[in-house]
Amino acid sequence: MTSSALVLPRSPWRPAWITDRAPVAVVVAIIIVLWYVAAMLMNTAQVRDAFERDDVKYTASELIAGTLSAERPVVPAPHQVAQNLVESVFDYPPNSPRSLLYHSWVTLSATVVGFAIGALFGILLAVLIVHMRTLEKSLLPWVICSQMVPILAIAPIVIVVFGAIGIRGLFPKSIISAYLCFFPVTIGMVKGLSSPDPIQLDLMRTWSASKLEVFTKLRWPSSIPFLFASLKVSVTISLVGAIVAELPTGAQAGIGARLLTGSYYGQTVQIWAALVAAAIIATVLIAIIDAVARLAAWRMGASA
Repeated sequence: MTSSALVLPRSPWRPAWITDRAPVAVVVAIIIVLWYVAAMLMNTAQVRDAFERDDVKYTASELIAGTLSAERPVVPAPHQVAQNLVESVFDYPPNSPRSLLYHSWVTLSATVVGFAIGALFGILLAVLIVHMRTLEKSLLPWVICSQMVPILAIAPIVIVVFGAIGIRGLFPKSIISAYLCFFPVTIGMVKGLSSPDPIQLDLMRTWSASKLEVFTKLRWPSSIPFLFASLKVSVTISLVGAIVAELPTGAQAGIGARLLTGSYYGQTVQIWAALVAAAIIATVLIAIIDAVARLAAWRMGASA
């Protein structure tokens, strides 16, 4: 019996998208349930103390309801975060400092610019490392060591140095994002550009192919899967870098600024809503890269 005989046919009444999305939906449902349980457990002491201070007798159901509707909860319930997210997006103009769209756009701008700088730098570095063996031994270890320094220690230095020479705003945050995201691209592209078999390289030399032809017709096509896998990792790290860059200087705009404001005033619901917004941005960016990867695969003749 072949392995193909073990594959069960898809039911004709069940659409393909249900079968494909069902595992993700189950995981999301489990996370939401666990989130509600955590909110009830973490907020119980706070709500019980509030009832006792007001000398109010309460039932178990009232205690549970209080844990899911506390004004300043330790862990907000999912519906509280969703409500704050909707209000922050739709109750204010997009250019208002109180709008989450405004803050998301500020962070997204730094993320995209830093991602572009880091990705291009990482690709260039990988090409140099693959074609110059001395760089592989001398530069690659330093590339790896560069990620050993915590970004929380580097971000204030970068912001202060650029601020001292009059450069503020988008560019310093983009540099921090680029610093974080160039590493996965470099490592992935070094692996991808080195992935062709020696026999393939020998065959190209037999055909008297130049180094440029070997790169464009063999090394680069072979590295495309590695490139897009690295870009998916890098874009999320770039977003983290942009948010971290907004924290040490007390930025007035961006998701990092939103987190700082929520922390100062004890607005935990606002903090969680900002984190969910960051997760949504990361998901959209990864989906865009995945779509480009599928298009590139289709253009290169891949079946799926």
